[in-house]
Amino acid sequence: MRPIKLTAAATTTLPRYVLVLITAIYGLIGIFGRDPWKNDDAAGFGAMWTLANGSLQDWLLPHIDGRSDILAGPLPYWIGGALIKAFAPLVGASNAAGIYSAACFFLSCAAIWHASYLLGRRPEVQPTAFALGGQPEPRDYGRTLADSALMIFLACIGLATRAHETTPALAQLLGVTTLLYGLVRGLDKPIQGGFWTGVGLAVIALSASLWLFVVMFAGLLISLAICEVKPNAKWLGMTWLGSVLGIGLWPALWWLFDLPTPLIKQAWHEWWSNDSIQFIASSKSVGFLARNLPLYAWPVWPLALWSIWFWRKGTNYPLGGIRNPNMALPLGLVIAGLIYLTHLSALNEQSLLIIIPPMVIWACFSLPIIKRSVISFIDWLALLSFTIIGAFIWVMWFAMTTNFPASLARNVAKKVPGFIHEVNWLALIAAIAATALWVMVVKWRTSRAPKVIWRAVVISASGTTLTWVLLMTLWLPTINYAKTYQSVAARLVAATPKDARCINSTHLGDGQLGSFVYFTSLKFRDDASCDLWISNQPGMARQTAEKIGINLELIWEDRRVSDRNERLRLYKVTGNAR
Repeated sequence: MRPIKLTAAATTTLPRYVLVLITAIYGLIGIFGRDPWKNDDAAGFGAMWTLANGSLQDWLLPHIDGRSDILAGPLPYWIGGALIKAFAPLVGASNAAGIYSAACFFLSCAAIWHASYLLGRRPEVQPTAFALGGQPEPRDYGRTLADSALMIFLACIGLATRAHETTPALAQLLGVTTLLYGLVRGLDKPIQGGFWTGVGLAVIALSASLWLFVVMFAGLLISLAICEVKPNAKWLGMTWLGSVLGIGLWPALWWLFDLPTPLIKQAWHEWWSNDSIQFIASSKSVGFLARNLPLYAWPVWPLALWSIWFWRKGTNYPLGGIRNPNMALPLGLVIAGLIYLTHLSALNEQSLLIIIPPMVIWACFSLPIIKRSVISFIDWLALLSFTIIGAFIWVMWFAMTTNFPASLARNVAKKVPGFIHEVNWLALIAAIAATALWVMVVKWRTSRAPKVIWRAVVISASGTTLTWVLLMTLWLPTINYAKTYQSVAARLVAATPKDARCINSTHLGDGQLGSFVYFTSLKFRDDASCDLWISNQPGMARQTAEKIGINLELIWEDRRVSDRNERLRLYKVTGNAR
């Protein structure tokens, strides 16, 4: 392995207020001041809303109101439901649920920063000492790497939308980052590290499934088997204690409140199998990863690969420098995450979050050794891409505001028919300020040619933040109009007969049901005996009705104005089929 040569000047740390400001802006913008959005965001919020307004059994067996399916991994819904119950009277239910997303995101950022900082101080990764001095101190080197890791995390393209939704994926992200921090901390403080490792495993199990817990624990063992530095037995004992106590919390509550046995069996089944994991890798999931991960994890994955290539050599063959803690500890988690994802029958973007944190650790260790030509490529690609995207967002907003160019304004109107655009002056000022900061960052990066190692990702992190801020200020009303079910719910209420007992929601998606439960006071049940049926699957409701021998009469059909493929249909049960 080639030696790392750095001067102290290359590890000048980013001003603390700048790092905090960028992280705060990124994490808070887009969480508040909007409705729950279609699909995953609305489904997660719907379950949280159900708990906040439900009974004790709803808390013990989380679900969406009217739906009999129990949602495995109750922790996200417990947190979100508690926040809605506590803060909804002050800030509204949707904003209160957004606090859950912000808390998970900021805690994940803190865990990544501290894990990188601890690894960056270790003797195995220190730059070569010069004869006359001038090399960076371990603490300064560690902090610079930690700042870089956080900026790489913020620069991850796929993180933007998913980090601002009320979904279990945010709690899973928190679990993985906490587990990673506990692994690193356990090398020098076994009891403290074991505690955080156990907490991370418990959060993973209580926010996803026991399968993910099993796979991640296996990944943890792989990391320790590869790593040349091992924590002592106290770490393992504390890990087991923390994880068992945390995971046992949910079953303990079932026993304490004496829930009926069939419901407990259903909950156990959902907890094990909610992610539809298969014992044979799914070609569909492998294809999804191949198509989506390169863009989703940009620029994390190329930096991570560069780091692996550099650290592959060392004195301890055959793995060489891969056995160092900075490479070995994330390795098992990446392997476990990829195995888990490729064995899911229904993989989606939010699932990819679990492999980002360990890859970020690898990526930050590439910055001290990355070539200047590669840095320039990443910088100019980010500069060009985000400048074009930012300019496009401004141009489209200008067209919506002034109706010039008229062709662009007409295109927007076709996408969101009926939307009335109004200028939000506070949002406009925020967008102008974000753009001005972007210009300042670009000017600093291109004119001064700084030597600090985090220069390679400052443009990327600033660009993703700029793009997200512009979208969530200039375009937020338009996006909210396109992705919310509020207006559809109002029309559904108007179309529903006043004497209706309940609406069968069996053929309705979780996101749609969660939205309708929140926006209306109608009674939804997954019950074929209801006198009204609602469906978003054309033909499915009628097929089911024919099988059980009843007639359905279509009384309402609608959709979100931005989705031409959606079909929401309300039927009235008119009698038995002859």
